[in-house]
Amino acid sequence: MACLNTLKQEIKTLEKIFPKNHERFQILNSSVDELLCRFIDKNGKRYDIHANITETYPSSPPVWFAESEETSVTNAVQILSNTNGRDNHVINQVGILLRELCRLHNVPLPPDIDNLALPLQTPPPSASPLRLDRSGGGGPGPHGNEETDSDQDEIEDPIGESEQESEGDEDLPLEMDDVRSTNKKDDMEVEHLATLERLRQSQRQDYLKGSVSGSVQATDRLMKELRDIYRSDAFKKNMYSIELVNDSIYEWNIRLKSVDPDSPLHSDLLQLKEKEGKDSILLNILFKETYPFEPPFVRVVHPIISGGYVLIGGAICMELLTKQGWSSAYTVEAVIMQIAATLVKGKARIQFGATKALSQGQYSLARAQQSFKSLVQIHEKNGWFTPPKEDG
Repeated sequence: MACLNTLKQEIKTLEKIFPKNHERFQILNSSVDELLCRFIDKNGKRYDIHANITETYPSSPPVWFAESEETSVTNAVQILSNTNGRDNHVINQVGILLRELCRLHNVPLPPDIDNLALPLQTPPPSASPLRLDRSGGGGPGPHGNEETDSDQDEIEDPIGESEQESEGDEDLPLEMDDVRSTNKKDDMEVEHLATLERLRQSQRQDYLKGSVSGSVQATDRLMKELRDIYRSDAFKKNMYSIELVNDSIYEWNIRLKSVDPDSPLHSDLLQLKEKEGKDSILLNILFKETYPFEPPFVRVVHPIISGGYVLIGGAICMELLTKQGWSSAYTVEAVIMQIAATLVKGKARIQFGATKALSQGQYSLARAQQSFKSLVQIHEKNGWFTPPKEDG
């Protein structure tokens, strides 16, 4: 719990030093899960930058994500993924970020930056990560002088009404708190935490070797998406599952296991399980380095489907998946749910007579991309058809 208290103190300090009316750097929104910052350059242009504080913090730094694609911002953000030790702490991360942004934008450092300092008795980065329920501590705790006890590892905040629940949490042993937190909806399975950490370590190694693939923007967004999916109700209810192809954050295999129970496709899935021992529709999703500003490419891999707006090669006819219909605000889970609804709406049926050889020949990445490209060209000329409401 010392880690959580220290994090709250750091956030409170940041809010005090960089309020929403600061001329250069502002903390717009904050919690023990996320931080939204704004940098203002010498011309008054604003750059919003997000930090997602993961369960492995402070062993690993927060995941930073910039809304702008300007190199003067993305380069500053990229540096933050390669810190270690005390520099993983959010208060030091903000200091590193601000110094780099000021340097790249050729503006003087605000004098307030000298006030950034870690609280006393900060636990080492190797301390237990924040695997605990954060729902009760959405906002940072009060800030003031700390009282330390040499016989305790914990750091106690000055107590206010808003922190009474947090104070009660301090009396719980860490083991008990871990058990309690695993029952909370926001917690992830250990294997999913391990996947996120493995991805993070792989990205660091690639960066050190100079063999970085993709872009900082896309990687940060996809890491956040994956973390959110691991926490989502739909994922926990086994409506779909995710597998990263070759441990790449840029290619996902999705097994769609749940569709409208009143649809023929649902009955087909039950029959598929009886005949082939498979209970899902396998989708492949490819993300470009321009994600989330361009849509991912999605195709059906198995089984062979007729109807449901599934094209030759396995591509899916959806305006949402085109540049014209895409929005960077769409999440991967929203896309998955929309595909499930579109399959049902288009009266998709599984072709049980298709042989394995036919399946492999008919559904391929090259054929899917070719058919989708042709589809987009047609719709760019003629527009997209919206079926009447009575058709679904």
